[in-house]
Amino acid sequence: MMNKAVYLYLWLMRKEGRLVLLFSCCLLINSFSYAQQPNILWITIEDTSPQFIGCYGNQDARTPVIDQLAKEGVRFNNAFSTGTVCSPSRTAIITGVKTYKTGAGNHRSKYPIPDFIKGFPYFMQQQGYYVTNNSKTDYNVKDEKAFIEEAWDESSNEAGWWNRKSGQPFFAVFNYNDSHQSRTMTHSYEWYQEEVLAKLPAEDRIGENDFEMPPFYRDSPEMRKQFARVYNSIKLTDLNIGELLARLKSDQLMDSTIIFFYADHGEGIPRGKTNGINLGYRVPFVVWFPPMYQHLSPWGTAVVTDELISFEDLAPSMISLAGAKVPDYLKGRVLIGKERDKPVDKLFLSSDRSDNGIDLVRTVTDGRYVYSRNFMPFMPEVRYIRYMEIGEIKQHMREDEAANKLNPLQQSLFEPRPAEYLYDIENDLWETQNLVNNPAMRPLLEKWRTALEDEVLSSRDVLFLPEYALGLLSENITPYEFRLDKKQYPIKEIYAAASLSGKRTKDTANQQIKLLQSPDKIIRYWAITGGHKARLYLNPIRIN
Repeated sequence: MMNKAVYLYLWLMRKEGRLVLLFSCCLLINSFSYAQQPNILWITIEDTSPQFIGCYGNQDARTPVIDQLAKEGVRFNNAFSTGTVCSPSRTAIITGVKTYKTGAGNHRSKYPIPDFIKGFPYFMQQQGYYVTNNSKTDYNVKDEKAFIEEAWDESSNEAGWWNRKSGQPFFAVFNYNDSHQSRTMTHSYEWYQEEVLAKLPAEDRIGENDFEMPPFYRDSPEMRKQFARVYNSIKLTDLNIGELLARLKSDQLMDSTIIFFYADHGEGIPRGKTNGINLGYRVPFVVWFPPMYQHLSPWGTAVVTDELISFEDLAPSMISLAGAKVPDYLKGRVLIGKERDKPVDKLFLSSDRSDNGIDLVRTVTDGRYVYSRNFMPFMPEVRYIRYMEIGEIKQHMREDEAANKLNPLQQSLFEPRPAEYLYDIENDLWETQNLVNNPAMRPLLEKWRTALEDEVLSSRDVLFLPEYALGLLSENITPYEFRLDKKQYPIKEIYAAASLSGKRTKDTANQQIKLLQSPDKIIRYWAITGGHKARLYLNPIRIN
């Protein structure tokens, strides 16, 4: 395209040689240059797992807009958030760096990051893109305001492609919060009736008996009343996405825009969001290519793929798609275009503190099996998180538990977790059968234990530091840089102490007591934290 513009320039110069024509030609060259760069639209929604979307097989869901995008585009079965709550997830997306490297895994933490780590739209701006965010940020970085100003041309509830220069390519993000946990769970039922149900036509509403209840919840009228909120909130989301796409079409941009649709993490219900299992990590993810750019899709179109992708891949993919060089600090894959990286056979994921609910889970998955190591197994899956406790669904669950109305699976959500989970998602979508003690799974279990340890040690996972220590060191250095200092941060020894967590044996308890004498305060921290309930295995005299 650029060669045609140059030829046109030479022809005009021979004919006239006037400055005005030279100026006009420059505009044409600029226009041809823009024409090589696709417009990119991101549609992100909140707190939604794929099993509640129609195109992923849920016949009770009513999501025709999303389903049509998936029918015409590429639907991913194995797309994963790198975290299980919004701010760590969105921080990994905007930086392109896993939160256990930046230290940003704990919800709404504000530690500094190195100056060279930018919000990835910054690199797209350098390629001429107009980059906008409408409008959620929620980034776990120090001086978030300055970070946002550098990353985006616009970040507000008025932002969109409509303020760019004529012909300028755009990267526009629209965040829809209609399916957020506040809608599906924590706001009052009266609020939900006014702000969700009242905005749905009667024929679009999903009734309280119009869906199957997940087996880890008691199937009662009270629980169904609350759980119907999930379906209706997603339905409202689908309607609003349809309005956005109608505007894109009316602006005559559908034929030049690649559309990404995905959720920021798993479903915002008890046991989903904030938990390091498949229900917390896996997200719906669709990419739609217009005919003009279908050649960029390595998967084709109107297809379903099992390729593994995570949010770590988004930043390098967008930077590459814009035509820029991907910075060396980004380790995710480029998914699209000539610079596409080879697929991987596993992903590493993480889940840390949410609000007042501490946790540390590290996960590896190949899409079918999900293995998670719980380093704070004394915290149950429905641990006490103040924000979630105000939800009526959580209150019903606690009332049923107190009244002994729950079956063993439902009761297990309130009990300490095992040190390890291993689930076969292909045959157990709702993660009801932990396969850790299944002899047939022993080879895979050993393989993934080793892989996860290798990842923690090679990445020098900085979140094995307690938050108090992270806060202190952040006054002088970024956690990202601190973790690379082998003398200050002996991750191998720290991990060895942390890896005893949940191994509830007398021998393990003795090891943890010995580690309480370590000169390293972080090792002592893990000896006492991981040694929770050690007194069950030792003589009380020795504890004292």
